[in-house]
Amino acid sequence: MNILQINSSARSTGSASTRLADAIVSRVQAANPGAALVRRDLAAAPHPVLDEPTLQALFTPADKRTPEQAARIALDDALIAQVQAADVIVIGAPMYNFGITVQLKSWFDAIARANVTFKYTENGPVGLLSGKKVYVGLSRGGLHRDSANDSQVPYLNTMFGFLGLTDVQYVYSEGMGMGPEAVAKAQAQADAEINAILV
Repeated sequence: MNILQINSSARSTGSASTRLADAIVSRVQAANPGAALVRRDLAAAPHPVLDEPTLQALFTPADKRTPEQAARIALDDALIAQVQAADVIVIGAPMYNFGITVQLKSWFDAIARANVTFKYTENGPVGLLSGKKVYVGLSRGGLHRDSANDSQVPYLNTMFGFLGLTDVQYVYSEGMGMGPEAVAKAQAQADAEINAILV
């Protein structure tokens, strides 16, 4: 088994979402001795944003790209290869201003590539990353689960479905900005959710 862990917090240390991702990975590893783990920390090694030069490189045939364009696309290729090789994907996803972090958005922008991780058909888009299990550890300062303020989970569901990732489970750690008692409660509830889904 190959596990891919994506930490998308802007913090390299002390991140609640990374704590969740670490806990999920530990349980998956315990259930699958010998599983290989690739961990990508998007704070320690930020991926470049999708900008005009990148778009130009993507729409330039591979054999006509400049060395600079080829090098830029190679960065995205590396992320795509990690996702394709993974059997289990674990993402630590904090909520920033009601959405995902720019770090996670850049990761999605890198791995969503036509005819590689999805394709368009006469019946609409079809994801090409099927057959993988996805766990997402969500941390929030407030309480947003199942509310109109949660634009994060609908976006993630859309992106996962677009890429063919349909087996997705979320673990929530909410109220992290509401004081020590709320933090302790949130961590205990998250640990209980992990125990429930990873028996």
